Amino acid sequence: MQSGSSNGVAVRVEGKALLACVFALATTVLASGQGPRLAWDVFATLPDTPGVAGPFVGVDAGTLIVAGGANFPSPVWSSDKRWHDAVYVLALGGAPASWRVAGALPHGTAYGCSVSTRNGVLCIGGSDGRTVFRDVFVLRWSATEQSVTTSKWPNLPVPLVHGAAGRVGDTIYCVTGQRTSQLTSATRRVFALDLSARESNTEFAWRELEPFPGPARAFAVAAVQHDGYGDCLYVMSGRREVEGKVEFLEDVWCFAPRTGAWRRCADVPRCVMAGTAAPYGQSHILVLGGDDGALFGRADELRDEHPGFPRESLVYHTITDTWTSGGPTPINQVTTAAVPYGDSILVPSGEVRPRVRTPDVWRVRVASDQREFGLANFLVLSLYLLSVVGVGFYWARKTRSTDEYFRGGKHVPWWAAGCSIFATMLSSLTFTGIPSKTFAQDWVYSVGNAMIPLVAFVAVYLAMPFYRRIDATSAYEYFEKRFDRSVRWFASTCFSLFHVFRMAIVMSLTGLALSVATTLGPIESVLLIGALSVLYSTMGGVGAVIWTDTLQAVVLLCGAAIAFAMAVSGTDGGLHGFAHEGTIAGKFRIANTHWDASSTEVALWAIVVGAVGQNFSSYTADQAVVQRYLTTSSSKAAARAIWTNAVLTIPATLLFFGIGTALFTYYRSHPERLDPTVTTDQIFPMFIAREMPAGLAGLIVAGLFAAAQSTVSTSMNSSATVLVTDFLRPLRVCRSERGYLRAARLLTLGLGVCGTLIALLFVDPTIKSLFDAFLMTLGMFMGVLGGLFALGALTRRANGVGALVGALCGSATMFVLWRFTHVHGYLYTTIGIASCFSCGYAASCFVPSRAHDLAGLTVFDLRGREEGA
Repeated sequence: MQSGSSNGVAVRVEGKALLACVFALATTVLASGQGPRLAWDVFATLPDTPGVAGPFVGVDAGTLIVAGGANFPSPVWSSDKRWHDAVYVLALGGAPASWRVAGALPHGTAYGCSVSTRNGVLCIGGSDGRTVFRDVFVLRWSATEQSVTTSKWPNLPVPLVHGAAGRVGDTIYCVTGQRTSQLTSATRRVFALDLSARESNTEFAWRELEPFPGPARAFAVAAVQHDGYGDCLYVMSGRREVEGKVEFLEDVWCFAPRTGAWRRCADVPRCVMAGTAAPYGQSHILVLGGDDGALFGRADELRDEHPGFPRESLVYHTITDTWTSGGPTPINQVTTAAVPYGDSILVPSGEVRPRVRTPDVWRVRVASDQREFGLANFLVLSLYLLSVVGVGFYWARKTRSTDEYFRGGKHVPWWAAGCSIFATMLSSLTFTGIPSKTFAQDWVYSVGNAMIPLVAFVAVYLAMPFYRRIDATSAYEYFEKRFDRSVRWFASTCFSLFHVFRMAIVMSLTGLALSVATTLGPIESVLLIGALSVLYSTMGGVGAVIWTDTLQAVVLLCGAAIAFAMAVSGTDGGLHGFAHEGTIAGKFRIANTHWDASSTEVALWAIVVGAVGQNFSSYTADQAVVQRYLTTSSSKAAARAIWTNAVLTIPATLLFFGIGTALFTYYRSHPERLDPTVTTDQIFPMFIAREMPAGLAGLIVAGLFAAAQSTVSTSMNSSATVLVTDFLRPLRVCRSERGYLRAARLLTLGLGVCGTLIALLFVDPTIKSLFDAFLMTLGMFMGVLGGLFALGALTRRANGVGALVGALCGSATMFVLWRFTHVHGYLYTTIGIASCFSCGYAASCFVPSRAHDLAGLTVFDLRGREEGA
């Protein structure tokens, strides 16, 4: 039914909101530069109640549910505790709404655990003062009935009160707590309930896991957050009784479901038993309340003189394993739950001092520390951007044919072509993605880059001679000569789709990064990158792309080296601190020795196998790279370009992985400088914007622009190249060379616009790692292209029909991997090559091939290099 006290409630909320605003203003000024700034305000007030402790709390179907709880009627010091069964519901979002009493619990219950799920608010255990329950049920809001329904779920194996719980994926974990009303019954037991079993008609019941490794306890605080590898359950603090003495705990433990193991984390600065905690952003946990035990046992002595619990929030960062202060708080609510909702956290009711509750629902938000980019930085960035556009205008005047537009007239110096390959393959996925990945994890992915010099041998002695021999403009001309035109068209289509999505991922990642490093928003950043890249790529063709790539390679390497030096110098202990802290934390680890192909901690074998496949596809069947082989005057020059790229890869790998570790050690030394509103992918841009001097920050942001534009411009030009060469020319769409040049420019423009528009859709800060997203996209398309090249170059039997069958089977395999398995994306490309090659070869054995001259088209009859090389 509808509550009748909404007007009185509104007055109380407005008064408290005014006090909260004054408090927030004061603490914002005091906390400036002192760590995350938390903004508190009263969001709502429970009607007709002084508030409750120990309620079930959660969010379901756009509503906040607060059910049950216990309190002391006034006068609190002469009244007995009462246990409640009312279920209150408040609609969230939209117009202001009133509370509604929407049902009742089976009996008055408090101090159980509650977890929000897609099935409703899961309520676990609890007590009514006489009995400790093992009941488990779900509260679900029905908009049609305007009430809350209660569904019975499997009971816990044992009764439990004052426990802690959290949801990781589809599994609920319930840990520690008391089996009776006595603290001496505190337990170390851990239970798990797989929600997916309920839908799959398998056994749906709690199972007991290995015991919690810390001491038995009750009143622990739990929260689920990502640790750089995957979501984990963090359990902290609590209290226990040993030989009649109560011990207040400060230890913190992390349970990783992916490994099934617990590990000890940095202790919380003080006991926060019975407190509230919630995840914020991608790697922070906000501890908003808790009792430190300083006045434990003195409630009857102090009574109304009791000051309550410590009014200071704490912030934990899961990746650096560090604590910092979240600043003073206007209130400290214990024995309740904090629930994330949107970009804020709601903390309903709870106990504020012994026997006293609050009816208020407080809302907590984190204020982002956005800073001005500065005039000096804008001047440096503008100078770089103008120089890039200038290169485009210069080459626009020199470009008169499609050969110049697509191959630079075959007059590009080998060192420029090598720098272009390097810049193209590097991109912002390296500039920001690898440092952020290393910051969150370790150096395991560096082994993959070590495969590039090895694959360079394949590029120099196998792939490049094929393309130079047939004087190709498009890499996929080889596929028509080796198989037939349908295979050429299939490959060109796959390539074009891949690079449109690659542009989108690169621009979206860079847009998110630039939104932290500059005053531009993600949307504005994407539009600026797209517009400038379209401008100089459309005008100047591959000549403009290669020479801007060369400029960009210099800018991004110089900027990255400066950033690395500053991060190391800012670490406590300098270079020694960088090496020591990184080693202790395992940040220099380069190998995981297991055989799990789905683990986020990628195994060494998976890195080696995956990297060989990725680089094989890129250096043999990716037009963006192959096109550089064809811009030089000879095969010898093309080989030098490939080796230049391979050599540059080595210091670049050390530099960018080093930046990631340096960022880790820097922020481990200065956890107060981390911003919970910043994603892991934005950690390097945040360092650039907030820690770098004026001017230098502009240079490094220019490097970030350079990394993005080098990839985006290459994708535009190479995609336009294959569309004109593989589709328009064979179909004789244009009547003259000028017409094809005009078509190339229009296609470059269209592809750039398309990639930019998709990038706007990809701007999603909830993505944990765009680097991982790119690896999956790479495998989805490039595995098939690499498989087709291997099928053509390494066999004589393969034919056009077999190649198409292999390509389709490879594509189907990629879809199955992505949609129905947990195989790591790093393996996608290699699996795509293997499936395309094996299925294509098998199909060719059953399909008769037409008479076909294979001279110079397979490795078996490759007769030297091109004449004059």
